[in-house]
Amino acid sequence: MQAQRTTNGGFLIAEATVISETARGYIHTPGIWTKEQVEAWRPVVDAVHAKGGIFFCQLWHVGRVSNQDFQPNGEPPISSTDKPLQVQLRVDGTDVARYSSPRRLRTDEIPHIVNDFKMAARNAIEAGFDGVEIHGAHGYLVDQFLKDQVNDRTDLYGGSLENRCRFVLEIVEAVANEIGADKVGIRLSPFADDLESRDSNPEALGLYLAKALNRFGILYCHMVEPRITNSGEKCETPHSLLPMRRAFKGTFIVAGGYDREEGSKAVGEGYADLVAYGRLFLANPDLPRQFELNAQLNKYDTKTFYTSDPVIGYTVYRFLESNRV
Repeated sequence: MQAQRTTNGGFLIAEATVISETARGYIHTPGIWTKEQVEAWRPVVDAVHAKGGIFFCQLWHVGRVSNQDFQPNGEPPISSTDKPLQVQLRVDGTDVARYSSPRRLRTDEIPHIVNDFKMAARNAIEAGFDGVEIHGAHGYLVDQFLKDQVNDRTDLYGGSLENRCRFVLEIVEAVANEIGADKVGIRLSPFADDLESRDSNPEALGLYLAKALNRFGILYCHMVEPRITNSGEKCETPHSLLPMRRAFKGTFIVAGGYDREEGSKAVGEGYADLVAYGRLFLANPDLPRQFELNAQLNKYDTKTFYTSDPVIGYTVYRFLESNRV
């Protein structure tokens, strides 16, 4: 799929990629912590590069969004907290996710998780990726530390805004030192409440992170707005990323269900340097070309987003100017 989407070159970010054995929470998700996985990524990365693409690997730890079946020796998943998630219906509308009660990470264990991110970043570069994006959004482990409605710690990693952000900033520093800050980005969703992860003051959280990230000189900050529901419907939001955009000194990327006109406006008015597309790019293999021609777009099917089939839901969407898929 990645090679198919590189028909016009451009910048691609791989799907969320597991950094360690403790980071798993879903079936059929890729990893980047073993030599075998590194070797498996090489032909995928090479195919993207052969078409002129720039390719980053998104580094992911799910934290409490897991159960004991995914964990080494059947242990509880780890998190900032021991508060469990409620049983939830997944996006496909048919699969019920059941989450085990997590184990709160001890303070002395946190450097080991930071090191897992660092080693995964090193592996990504070894596999040929041009850089990495640290997944700090949507209710997964990093977000579980950031949001005060989840993080109930009383140590150096909980309580104050500075303490809750300590974990992610340690990850950023370790990864930047390992592979170079110019190869590092991060994805954040301060306003989102995915997977029961919400914050009482998301504006302050986002602004603090945007400013704090500057000291590492990383390539980009990628922030998500709550402009679209899990079912793909647009929704109104009173929140703005503009203060974060102004505070962050590197490249600022926005995402959140943008269409062609909204994306052009965001860049044209200085709201962002780049706009990330997910659902539309999934359904339209030659999306840049279709945007250029203002062509009618294929509609995506949310019910096939998480299928294990290697074709259905991913590479069956038609290109604009041919009958190929």
